[in-house]
Amino acid sequence: MSTTCDTLSGACALPTSIEIQDTSITVPTITIDYFTDPICSSCWGFEPQLRRLKMEYGHDIAIRYFMGGLLPDWSYNSGGISKPSDVYGHWREVAAYYEMPIDGSVWLNDPLHSSYPPSIAFKAAQMQDQHRAMLFLRRIREMVFIENKNIAQWPVLAAAAQEVGLDTAQLHVAFSGEARSAFESDLLLTRKSGVRGFPTLIIRFPEGRNEVIYGSKPYVSIEKALMTGSAEIKAHSYDKSLSHLFTIYPTWTAKEVSIALGVSFDQAEVQLQEFAKLGLVKETKIVTGSIWRKV
Repeated sequence: MSTTCDTLSGACALPTSIEIQDTSITVPTITIDYFTDPICSSCWGFEPQLRRLKMEYGHDIAIRYFMGGLLPDWSYNSGGISKPSDVYGHWREVAAYYEMPIDGSVWLNDPLHSSYPPSIAFKAAQMQDQHRAMLFLRRIREMVFIENKNIAQWPVLAAAAQEVGLDTAQLHVAFSGEARSAFESDLLLTRKSGVRGFPTLIIRFPEGRNEVIYGSKPYVSIEKALMTGSAEIKAHSYDKSLSHLFTIYPTWTAKEVSIALGVSFDQAEVQLQEFAKLGLVKETKIVTGSIWRKV
């Protein structure tokens, strides 16, 4: 299995062998298909660009999330990763590269056996409430990357679901049933689309032309791809203040604020620390950085 996330390509590579079942998927006229995985560290590194993309172009684009199955199990050995403990050091390197907080101790103390359970849980959340499903995905990522929680375990998934306002009983029914088929459909589309790692964005324009972005690329690269495909797409201005950002999302990292506000990492961190002194947000520190949560 390869959970190695190459900082040069900015992507977490897929395993080479996945068994999937064929199902039909319809594609909207204007979409960005985002192929990802809950434990993809390069996808965590891509969160800052993704957030700004939604704020600036969310009125013109529809982003669809597909779970690609990064870690089926531990029967594979490639990319220097053959056991859970190998991921620990790798995640620390990724944290430094992307300037996003990652601890990684979960791989030493309570390693995930697979990324399939949290992926299926996300599909179950989508069936219940699309908006809360996005909050759920973000929350389980915070849990695994920062809080070292095993998000392959149902009690952890249920706790995240409850936090974001999902019906946990309903979620469990879907998780044990139809969400598995939805996940298989995601695996199928991942394979059919030629996706070999995460994050991968396929921008689908009205005339049938596609732009593919592979790996965690700088924001300017994402914007350039949009402009190349459609001259009609225009960036939407938004309130670039911390108070506004925390009305959109309850948690932010310094890197995310840096990209969203167009300031340096250090400037973003100073603003967040000042905001915390006012009692408006609470900082959670780990060895590789911090995350700030709205109080």
